[in-house]
Amino acid sequence: MAQKSKYFVLKQKAVPEVLLKVVEAKRLLESERVITVQEATERVGISRSSFYKYKDDIFPFHDDAKGKTVTFVLQMEDEPGLLSMVLSIVAEFHANILTIHQSVPINGVASLTLSIEVLPTTGDVSVMIEKIEEHPSVHYLKILGRE
Repeated sequence: MAQKSKYFVLKQKAVPEVLLKVVEAKRLLESERVITVQEATERVGISRSSFYKYKDDIFPFHDDAKGKTVTFVLQMEDEPGLLSMVLSIVAEFHANILTIHQSVPINGVASLTLSIEVLPTTGDVSVMIEKIEEHPSVHYLKILGRE
């Protein structure tokens, strides 16, 4: 059985320099101080390929995560009640569902994009995501962004 992805919290000194530079390049792009990925990667001293390789896998951790929006995508089997199970887990952790988009299933697999708001009463989001990932009919889950 394939290993499910896990989430870790590390101190900055334990994170490889290339990943820290990816975060810095993303910050530059978000702040609109630079317009292109090429310019951002040149400023921080990494290749564009390194940026694209890691950009979806590293986000800065903020203690003030409450009130933030987290968007993730998952691929799951087309089974009755599976979407309801995912939404029940989100409700169990007291997160506010902002948007839901499920594609038409192709070959028995559907994609679901879900945006949630992390409230002051919301439990640990990484535990919520792990609980969703544990379901055998969920093939893949990836955090797309956090605002």
